[in-house]
Amino acid sequence: MSDSHTYTTHVEWTKERRAALSSPTLPTIEVATPANFPGGHEGIWSPEHLYTAAAEICLMTTFLSLAEKTKLAFMSYKSEASGTMEKAEKGFLMTRIHIKPTVVIADEKLKEKTLTLLEKAEKYCLISNSMKTEVTIEPNVLVK
Repeated sequence: MSDSHTYTTHVEWTKERRAALSSPTLPTIEVATPANFPGGHEGIWSPEHLYTAAAEICLMTTFLSLAEKTKLAFMSYKSEASGTMEKAEKGFLMTRIHIKPTVVIADEKLKEKTLTLLEKAEKYCLISNSMKTEVTIEPNVLVK
């Protein structure tokens, strides 16, 4: 793997406070100002949603990589995240992202290993490590 990677995106304004977000090999999605801002739109991905999702997705992909490397057998992974925006001296900032991952395993003996891998994923998530925003996790491991 190379030591440097580039990710290209394109934004094209479409109307009002909406645009199309694309990348050469990815599907285009509609993005907009969030509904709680003047001129914002309900039901469309906003920068704030995508920012929160970036940390959440990175936690998952880091966990998946660690699980694969350590041969952790798990049945499912899902999570939910909330990003908090607050007014600060310099205007609004995303101050916190709280992620609640849930991993389902079949064997109680794997619970500690699973929790350890979730904590390592939090520590090594490159997106979270690149943010000024405080990112925390609240892991849940279920045995079924």
